[in-house]
Amino acid sequence: MRIRKGSPADVPRALSIWRAAVDATHGFLTPEDRREIDRMVVDEFFPHAELWLAETGDGHVLGFLVMQGEEIDALFVDPAVHGQGYGTALLDHALALSPRATVEASEQASNALPFYEARGFERIGRSETDPQGRPYPLIRLRYRGSAWT
Repeated sequence: MRIRKGSPADVPRALSIWRAAVDATHGFLTPEDRREIDRMVVDEFFPHAELWLAETGDGHVLGFLVMQGEEIDALFVDPAVHGQGYGTALLDHALALSPRATVEASEQASNALPFYEARGFERIGRSETDPQGRPYPLIRLRYRGSAWT
């Protein structure tokens, strides 16, 4: 496995990973909200995102990371390989870029909070809604460091 900087040519694969991961972990979204979020990701997020990709030795991309300063804007892994270290490798890369990284994780996605908390993140805030005001609570976390690395 290796982490590499992405290019515009990688966006379709990152989008397919995002869609599969959201479908696997965000069953709480209404169909209307899911469609609207998808449109925002395609039209507003990916065109400006600086991608970091986790790929196999033969170049198959299985996860991606987007950082904005100290903020982890996105970290998604193909659900077919959840639990196989791709998310941790991407998170390690994020922490190499920003040792005091922050992230907002969905309170309703059962995998997100345990993933970050097991890797040294602590809760520092909560919002009742997502940035667009939809009723999906977010937990804000900051890396505090730990002995896991």
